[in-house]
Amino acid sequence: MKQLISIVIPAHNEATGISSFHSQLRKALPEKYRYELLFVDDGSTDKTLLELNAIQKKDTDIRIISFSRNFGKEAATTAGIVESQGDATIIIDADGQHPVESISKFLQKWEEGAQVVIGIRVNSQKESAIKHYGSKLFYNLFNHMSNEKIMPNSTDFRLINNEVRDAFSRLSERSRITRALIDWLGFKKDYITFTANTRAFGEASYSIRKLIKLATNSFVSLTNFPLFASGYLGLIIMPLSLLIGLFIIIEQYILGDPIGLKITGSASLGVFVVFLVGIMLTCQGLTALYISRIYEEVKDRPLYIINQKASTKVSSVRNSS
Repeated sequence: MKQLISIVIPAHNEATGISSFHSQLRKALPEKYRYELLFVDDGSTDKTLLELNAIQKKDTDIRIISFSRNFGKEAATTAGIVESQGDATIIIDADGQHPVESISKFLQKWEEGAQVVIGIRVNSQKESAIKHYGSKLFYNLFNHMSNEKIMPNSTDFRLINNEVRDAFSRLSERSRITRALIDWLGFKKDYITFTANTRAFGEASYSIRKLIKLATNSFVSLTNFPLFASGYLGLIIMPLSLLIGLFIIIEQYILGDPIGLKITGSASLGVFVVFLVGIMLTCQGLTALYISRIYEEVKDRPLYIINQKASTKVSSVRNSS
């Protein structure tokens, strides 16, 4: 029997283009597999759900998950992954910007042994300068501040096999970034590159504000650096202000101002205040250590992820000896 491939498609207010997208997707799918197309309607306020119901009457491979309201793309993607039943699951956007013709490349990498295949956007046909340079800044900052590394320009356009899907389904945290959580799981990865298409229908639902929120959630979810930032600042301020204060005491009051700096009492008081601020920030950093431990426990991620098991029965080993 042919292997089953699940295609997860989050959709929000895509009524004008969903039928065209479905047609293009169907034409691009290799015939050597069976498919289930999981459309997740993320509380659309237009006729997206009606269009999907009409398409489903003609295509029996379609499954529809409809949210009671808009919960966001990450929730929609998660629901699709959890509900998928295939030997491999591919996540693709419904707006047509992810080229459907690249799906065969994902499947080829999967056949070659990759458990996670990540789509890397090398170019967008239409992208604002704010998004372009903002994306570069995000990846540079994140990869310098976090122990977890994210491939620059990686996207939600990716394939995961059933082992990865099952491990992902165990992650229960609410403020989630799907692509980052899949990266955190590990497993054998491979990559393909693609050029994003121009959106043919509708308008982009990801505003600059939502992208900033997404980046913030990524930092908070995968790195504790923001929590420790004040502590690091305190560790810089405290010794510097201490050295400056000692210099003032020695130069001004012990040696009698031989250099002639004429440091006033207000300046000395200011240095002392800065020193106290450094102590407070350092103490805040120490508190952050304990908060970070609580945060890690609350996320309730698995302690480890098993990829595969291999064992030999003790009896067979003894008999062979």
